[in-house]
Amino acid sequence: MRHLQLLIITVCNICFNCFGQKAVEMSPPDYIKTIQFEQASTNLNGIPIMELGSSFEVNFDDIIGDEAFYYYKIKYFNFDWTPTQLSRNEYLDGIDNIRIQDTENSLNSLQIYTHYRVRFPNQSVRRLKISGNYLFELYNDDDELVFAKKFILYEQAVTIRAEVKRSRDLEFINKKQNIQFTINSNDLLIINPNKNLKTIVLQNQNLHTAITNLKPQYTIGNEFIYRYNKESSFWGGNEYWNFDSKEIRNATVNISHIELLDIYHNYLYAHGSRKNKIYTFNPDINGNFVVRNLTAINNDIEAEYAWLHFTLKMPKLKNKEEVHLYGGFNNFSCDESTLLTYSPIDRGYIGKRLFKQGFYNFKYVVKDKNGIINTGAISGDFDKTENEYSIICYYRAPGARYDKVIGLGTANSTNITN
Repeated sequence: MRHLQLLIITVCNICFNCFGQKAVEMSPPDYIKTIQFEQASTNLNGIPIMELGSSFEVNFDDIIGDEAFYYYKIKYFNFDWTPTQLSRNEYLDGIDNIRIQDTENSLNSLQIYTHYRVRFPNQSVRRLKISGNYLFELYNDDDELVFAKKFILYEQAVTIRAEVKRSRDLEFINKKQNIQFTINSNDLLIINPNKNLKTIVLQNQNLHTAITNLKPQYTIGNEFIYRYNKESSFWGGNEYWNFDSKEIRNATVNISHIELLDIYHNYLYAHGSRKNKIYTFNPDINGNFVVRNLTAINNDIEAEYAWLHFTLKMPKLKNKEEVHLYGGFNNFSCDESTLLTYSPIDRGYIGKRLFKQGFYNFKYVVKDKNGIINTGAISGDFDKTENEYSIICYYRAPGARYDKVIGLGTANSTNITN
């Protein structure tokens, strides 16, 4: 069963390796759950962004629980995620393709699983030498790719000041948020910034909706100024729904009732569309999640897995559109595990997904027949929504062979201005 589930993934991996295509994150098979990048016990939402030289770990669960062998590889990529010209020893001090040996089996849980953890730096990978774009790949003992996840390392050589503005387009003034920023090069000499200086702007660390490669509009001294309107605008979205399953036997936040079958089943209260309703502030963690069991000493191995049941009350969509769950719990991806189906009896969309105990943010989104995801089709878009923005700055000096990340800036829409 494990090998059958990896068949399509393996074919994709062969294509990737043979033709040198862009790096693509690979979703895991059904038996791999709760992939996390963590730094100082903090789960990094969306694409992990960490300072060069800092420590971090990657962990996940295998719910087959047979203590399978897994190996990891780390690869480096250019700004646009095309393969680099660098050799492995130019960006990695040590060796990868090493088996993960830090494993623990679940304790006192109905759903058995094996928890895997690899920390960086370690005895094999002593250091990642340069800033830039990386891909963490996990392989099984048949050298089949199990999943791949991107992460970014930065160094703070420049200063980035950013602010969130309302859209100047009156049609979207109450729906969009515009990011404007300035890069101060400090003592770093930036040559030909229109060609060599590149940027990525992220909303809530979601790489799927990133705005890339804006060019500086003005240069004043050592400052590069970006004052775009439409080009750097994001849909405001809405605050995420949430549920908290930290006490698996009792109904908590937004959970109506619980059943114990083979494992626990938690049923959420039904939700409805918020698209045409007035915006209401609801504190969230911008799509992130935190694994926790109220009575556990070690959440990694003592947190239960439970089926969460979702109900969205709304008419059936036309034109082969799909409704999906959406959030950082699976890196803002829409796949079979997030798909909801229409139920005439429930007069809405229903579905279930396996989650590890904890506090989770999620929302409902619509995916059209072309695969385009509309995050505001059900939740709505509001300029007042609290969103966290990140600006990542890349620079390739003349003659250099890679794109280093020379700065990271942030801004929050709670400080939005006209």
